[in-house]
Amino acid sequence: MSTIKQFQVTFDCAEPARLAAFWCEVLGYVVPTVPEGFATWEEYHLSLPPEDEVYFACADPSGAAPRLLFQRVPEGKIVKNRVHLDVRIGTGLVGDERLATLEAECARLMALGAKHVLTQRADGINESCITMQDIEGNEFCLA
Repeated sequence: MSTIKQFQVTFDCAEPARLAAFWCEVLGYVVPTVPEGFATWEEYHLSLPPEDEVYFACADPSGAAPRLLFQRVPEGKIVKNRVHLDVRIGTGLVGDERLATLEAECARLMALGAKHVLTQRADGINESCITMQDIEGNEFCLA
């Protein structure tokens, strides 16, 4: 049986470079090195045939977490995501301490252009989490 060693999460989007920059800020990721022979990713993309997809990626600098790829598509987002990212900043925290940590991160991300959708407070079974949207409307959770 084969073992999966790595995977990436791919987002369809309108502005790959902008969305990659947003998620680099959210997760502390970095944009991979520009291909050899090119000064910038823009220069690289301009060298491609017009029919090739424009994309940008961002990666965990430690290499431990999955790479994110953002590819331009012509259609806009219509409905709720079928897959979303949980940004786990409250791991190990409970109650008011967890909620305060989530709210502080929510405020930081809103300053980057994210949108607050819903705060779900702890209910005795589940801990608090916050549902947000990135700069293109993709849902994600602070958990």
